Amino acid sequence: MNIASPGAPIRHVTTSPSPFSALGLIPALVSALEAQGYRDPTPIQCEAIGPAIAGADLLCCAQTGTGKTAAFVLQILQRLSASPRAGHVRALVLTPTRELAAQIGERTAAYGKHLNLKHAVIYGGVGQRAQEDAVRRRPDILIATPGRLLDLMQQGVISLHGIETLVLDEADRMLDMGFIHDVKRVLVKLPARKQTLFFSATMPPAARGLASELLRKPVEIAVTPKATTAETVRQSVYLVPRNDKRPMLERILRDEERGRVIVFTRTKHGANRLADQLLRAGIGAAAIHGNKSQGARERALGGFRNGTTPVLVATDIAARGIDVDDVALVVNYELPNVPESYVHRIGRTGRAGKGGRAIAFCDETERGLLTDIEHFLRARIPRAEATGERHHAAPPAVTRAPVPTQREQPMPLATGVAPTVTQTTGNGPTPRAVTSGGPRTFRARQKRRYA
Repeated sequence: MNIASPGAPIRHVTTSPSPFSALGLIPALVSALEAQGYRDPTPIQCEAIGPAIAGADLLCCAQTGTGKTAAFVLQILQRLSASPRAGHVRALVLTPTRELAAQIGERTAAYGKHLNLKHAVIYGGVGQRAQEDAVRRRPDILIATPGRLLDLMQQGVISLHGIETLVLDEADRMLDMGFIHDVKRVLVKLPARKQTLFFSATMPPAARGLASELLRKPVEIAVTPKATTAETVRQSVYLVPRNDKRPMLERILRDEERGRVIVFTRTKHGANRLADQLLRAGIGAAAIHGNKSQGARERALGGFRNGTTPVLVATDIAARGIDVDDVALVVNYELPNVPESYVHRIGRTGRAGKGGRAIAFCDETERGLLTDIEHFLRARIPRAEATGERHHAAPPAVTRAPVPTQREQPMPLATGVAPTVTQTTGNGPTPRAVTSGGPRTFRARQKRRYA
């Protein structure tokens, strides 16, 4: 693989040019991938796997849905399989939530099923006895949330002296959730000589500063959208009184078979109340948020994946741990306070090349939030009629709305869109990537982000 040298032109990759075997993966991994139905790598996998196998540090700006998990799991499995078991943890993956930790563990088991490697997953919210037992079996790979990892380290259950590879997954989210101190307390216990892979959906100053502290001459990869989520997901908004929201939602959910649906509320209490109301109305629904026990969260996600619970009512933070490609519809039951959250929400549908729909309800108290979202998107979301029009009629295309430049706000990398990968190398996180064809808002964001 040709890696761009410092100062070289940025390479733009819009397609996956080769199968997994061409990336240098060993037959055992290729066979496991084929058994999972994967034939061709995603752009980020094309760009990240080769340098990572070679031992380079990585700085990757990429969101859920781009294939980033496989990008780091596959290289860890290959590097560790090349040398005998050392009898201690050799690779550590830090991730912000229990759901993400569990999903990474599932991927590790699936991709490494033909290899003689062990892994363990530890996270809070559940009893730690079983996790202690798993760690004492000396896994090669440890996938952990920061809090539970610190607990077990302080109890003397885990030693990280033999770490060869460190992965920080969704680093920006870990910082947003207040884990920076826990993360740094873990980092000081790691050996100085190690490979570090840093993945973040966005690159705010705090994440950039942490990356600068950890990475040595990293290969930098940015997965950026060719088109915004606003252009790839069919959207519509209903201007309805607050008291009419639930009856309208019930009509929408009953009107036709829609497959999996995620409904967003602003609060945990609101998610619980709405899920209970839908259940009483005969609609299979479950709530998921941070206050739910781990068992309740796992049951809700399990039912959502297997189709027994077609509707998941979620808060923003909980939803970022949901890795399901075939979500047919997203409903913004309550508009988010932050415009970026709207993009993250509707990015849960229309993923993996499939079509998606997003519906929003806006009552009289939320008109200002809707205006902010449309300024952020630089587009007007089509209005749908609350009566006299079937809700599933295809809305007109999202139209561009003139927006004063002073209202520009940062556009996050959206999920569920066709990516472009840009890559460079250097002494620090200073990529010069600017995507083509994206909205002016995003290009401005890129300039500010990497200044």
